[in-house]
Amino acid sequence: MSRRGLLAAGGTVGLGTLLAACGASSGSSDANAGTAPTSASGAATTPAGPWTFTDDRKKTLKLDHAPARLVAYVGAAAALHDYGVECAGVFGPTELKNGSADAQAGDLDVGKLTVIGNTWGEFSIEKYAALSPGLLISHMYEAPTLWYVPDESAKKILAIAPSVGIGVAGVPLTTPLRRYAELAASLGADMNATGNAAQKTRFEQASADLRAAVKARPGITVMASSGAADAFYVSTPSSAADLSYYRGLGVDFIVPDKVQGGFFETLSWENADKYKADVIMLDDRSATLQPKDLAGKPTWARLPAVKANQVLAWPSEPIFSYGRCAAQIEALTKAVTAAKKVS
Repeated sequence: MSRRGLLAAGGTVGLGTLLAACGASSGSSDANAGTAPTSASGAATTPAGPWTFTDDRKKTLKLDHAPARLVAYVGAAAALHDYGVECAGVFGPTELKNGSADAQAGDLDVGKLTVIGNTWGEFSIEKYAALSPGLLISHMYEAPTLWYVPDESAKKILAIAPSVGIGVAGVPLTTPLRRYAELAASLGADMNATGNAAQKTRFEQASADLRAAVKARPGITVMASSGAADAFYVSTPSSAADLSYYRGLGVDFIVPDKVQGGFFETLSWENADKYKADVIMLDDRSATLQPKDLAGKPTWARLPAVKANQVLAWPSEPIFSYGRCAAQIEALTKAVTAAKKVS
């Protein structure tokens, strides 16, 4: 498996896609992630005149007019939607088997979108071309590769329309947040509108509250993790945008000592109790294993945070809008404030 495939298969990014492709499914974990973000103040208005944007590949796009038909990775589309910018098509984890929206779709109305691919490696070039896209947008975990654009067909896909890549790994959370806000503004979002301005204010207040909560509870440790049928992944905070930001605010994370590929340590379930923490952040995507699925794992049951019921739902692929990330910070603040010292 390629390193990029490994990222899609486990740990801090993409574990759910491989499980979904293999037919596994589980429900969302407990609702600890806070409320939905403040919505944008009305739909974006496509700006008149020439359009230009420099993405995180240092590639500057110059078009005669702003692109009107957008196709994006589902997480990118969800972030833009929170600012009032809508996409015509999406790819990546969008729909569950029952037809409902995946958590990674945020507040997108998936029934109104053309889904070009729903799992890792799935991207219909025919559906994509039929949309007459003006712009393709995606995250980048390893620049210059666009997340969920298959390597084997990337050349054909990228020849159809211009593309934008936003780096989301190895940088603090504020960087992709700023970059997606800048992209949304270039596409017509009014970032000074009441709803959009409120999102950023909420994020800044949530960050200040987390810093204060951590300072008030010295010694509380946190471990970020993902559960799969045959492995338990412990994430390193340095490579994940959200975790590195929380660490900068003072959160005391468990740092695994045998990190693979720069993102996480893979533990067998026999050794899943290698690290002890007071709070566990557990990947809450729809196809990852949740606390109810892990009840039969003895090493999981022995973890101090599990015994104390101090497990927090964690979207390991954040939706990079200020309101969405503020909600997760608020949930972490609540968990740290309420946590007992058990490790």
